[in-house]
Amino acid sequence: MSEAKPKSTPADGIKPDGAPKPRRGKPRRQKPRDEGSRHEVPRKKKPREKNASTVEAAAPEVVDETPPPEAVEPDPELTPEAAEQARKKYLLKRFWISGRGYWGRHGDKLGWPLTVGLLILIVVNVGFQYGINVWNRSIFDAIEKRDAHTVYFLSAVFVPLVLGSLGLVVAQVYLRMTMQRRWRSWLTTSVIARWLANGRYYQLNLVQGDHQNPEARLSEDLRVATEAPVDFVAGVIVATLSASTFIVVLWTIGGALSFTLGGSTITVPGFLVITAVIYAAITSTSMFVIGRDFVRLSEEKNQKEAEFRYVLTRVRENGESIALLGGEEEERSGIDRTFAGVLKRWAQLTGQHMRTALVSQGSSLFAPVVPVLLCAPKFLEGSMSLGQVMQAASAFAIVQGAFGWLVDNYPRLADWNASARRIASLMMSLDGLERAEQSDELGRIGHGETKGDTMLSLDNLSVTLDDGTSVVKETEVAVEAGERVLVSGESGSGKSTLVRAIAGLWPWGSGSANLHPDKRLFMLPQRPYIPSGTLRRVVAYPAAADNWKLEQIKGALDKVGLTHLAGRIKEEAPWDQTLSGGEKQRVAFARLLLHRPDIVVLDEATSALDEKSQDQMMATVIRELPDVTIVSVAHRAELEAFHTRKITLERRKGGAKLVGDIDLMRRKRKRGLFQRALWGSSARNEKPGKPSNR
Repeated sequence: MSEAKPKSTPADGIKPDGAPKPRRGKPRRQKPRDEGSRHEVPRKKKPREKNASTVEAAAPEVVDETPPPEAVEPDPELTPEAAEQARKKYLLKRFWISGRGYWGRHGDKLGWPLTVGLLILIVVNVGFQYGINVWNRSIFDAIEKRDAHTVYFLSAVFVPLVLGSLGLVVAQVYLRMTMQRRWRSWLTTSVIARWLANGRYYQLNLVQGDHQNPEARLSEDLRVATEAPVDFVAGVIVATLSASTFIVVLWTIGGALSFTLGGSTITVPGFLVITAVIYAAITSTSMFVIGRDFVRLSEEKNQKEAEFRYVLTRVRENGESIALLGGEEEERSGIDRTFAGVLKRWAQLTGQHMRTALVSQGSSLFAPVVPVLLCAPKFLEGSMSLGQVMQAASAFAIVQGAFGWLVDNYPRLADWNASARRIASLMMSLDGLERAEQSDELGRIGHGETKGDTMLSLDNLSVTLDDGTSVVKETEVAVEAGERVLVSGESGSGKSTLVRAIAGLWPWGSGSANLHPDKRLFMLPQRPYIPSGTLRRVVAYPAAADNWKLEQIKGALDKVGLTHLAGRIKEEAPWDQTLSGGEKQRVAFARLLLHRPDIVVLDEATSALDEKSQDQMMATVIRELPDVTIVSVAHRAELEAFHTRKITLERRKGGAKLVGDIDLMRRKRKRGLFQRALWGSSARNEKPGKPSNR
């Protein structure tokens, strides 16, 4: 089987799992804009947002220092089946590229101490097993000789042997589970930090790739992917040491077996060892043959389970809309179809487990009997004592258990394989986004800083889809302090996409979106996010709830028309389900009044309000924040009364273009501040009686 071959040029690479493929282009490289300004954090020279600092501290090697691996493609000469195998093989390699960092220079400081301590305990415990095996021989020899003194002495010795072995086993469990917990914590923190960085959690929704249901991958799959390897490595070491130790015991005790066949005497040296190896080879081969589909079925089962959780989550999150439309039967039908897929995979896995249980249980039943039967002739002829027979039986069982370790753990190994590949697929999609961010050859929107009093400028900004399709083309606009700009245009003209580009969430395109270096930007989307917790936390978001006094939060609620909620400010409730669409938008405006930013971008932020409430909300913002700069995206013509300027986007073939830029109010404005290219704009694009800004 051929392996996937790395490509030297990241821009050419679609990863084997279909992660996003970057495009070539020539973006204008600007001075990087501080990520903290994306919402409302002051624009200081900090590499990350305040709320991400603990994440970075836990995993700096992944977030800040380690570049993503190069893009990898299967060899084009491979058959589809071989290419899929190469892809799966690389996914496991990709998991270890990140996972092994736990033991690296920037990993967990307890990683190596826990590992070394676990290895020492394993070695010592194997020594105790050998001691118990020797004790087993001695006690049965004493019983055979009716030596009471030796029997009593060995009975007393057995207690410390057992207590020592039990203590070692308990200590192994502690070190093993501590390592698993800390490794999971380290890797989860690292992957989540990459997932949240630069809006990648949002951008994954915009690109193709095997990264569906990331929440299931980050929770369940990553748990399995970090727990199982520690168990596997510990199990392999125990099996290897046990097999090596007790094979010597079997060889020494069993010696050679001689028997007559066809008049000739045949001697088989180390017959117990040979029997143990043959016995283990039969059971292991049987398990491989029977369980060859385990990995595939486990992978499919995990995917179906994730899809089932996602469907249930969607129903919960959209419960109000489903209830109002009476869509319960349709949702029930969709849930039943998804759950049927889960049950089908479980049924297939049941057959696999039945066959593996047959091999495993059969092996465990025969293992203690086989050595006794083999040693019986030598015991009966007097060349082997009862103690030696029992020691050989004990050693044979230990060796067989060591050789059969894979037989007992193959189902779990298959489960780990599937989980590691799922989390690696998410990592590779994040790799693609991160490479695109770091490459100078890719079409990326730059983010820089404005000069003078200009608060926001779009410098030859073009916005495209991730496949290169143009959405907004070559826009140049500048907004000075205190302006209130209304962005209008028909649905689908790219207004909301332009807003996402300004916020830094939409990465694909060229040109730059620049903000004032010392000002704060605050976004109000059409559907405000309502976090869980108290109403106080909901209103204060994205800052901490205790950043403002209760009176300040109550005052903000009162100003936006939510006085009736002021008495419930400390109450924890499912506010996302409790608040109406209009109330959620009012909460967003209450946040705006609390945070008091310098620049506000409203993306259909009043769409759920009636006209009167919309007017009151805009009047409140202008009254409470008289110097704020506003950029609004909206369809309602009534909003023109609250803005000083209007720009119009028109959808055209090859991408929307700016076709109008007019003043809505007479203002003293500096001429020459706004350098823009208005394609197709003319006097008919401007309202009669309104002075043009051109």
